[in-house]
Amino acid sequence: MKRSRTSGLGGFTLVEIMIVVAVIGLLAAIAIPNILHARTKSQATGCINNLKQMDSACQQLATENNLGPGATINFPSDLTPFIKTDPSGNLPSCPANGVYTLLAVGANPQAVCSLGSTVTPAHIMP
Repeated sequence: MKRSRTSGLGGFTLVEIMIVVAVIGLLAAIAIPNILHARTKSQATGCINNLKQMDSACQQLATENNLGPGATINFPSDLTPFIKTDPSGNLPSCPANGVYTLLAVGANPQAVCSLGSTVTPAHIMP
């Protein structure tokens, strides 16, 4: 009767575990900056879309009420009929916690974010 020699419990060696940990660390080092950049890019895109909606609402309000250049708009109360609001009746906010303000009628753009060009990518309408 032959006995086969086995190498014991058949577990992983320390070197194999260290290689796996190193590969996972390398993949994380590659992925994390890309994930952070994607998040900031999506926040900027969301903010720019909100600014475009507010700019369009300002133009509609000015047209309906015959407001000329330089007229002021009460923010946010005047815009709520023209923009879809959340369930509590608030206008959309900047995803990166910026603050929206409106400029006078006729300004280009009429809606601006407080973050503007202080962040990358910028929260400015093209």
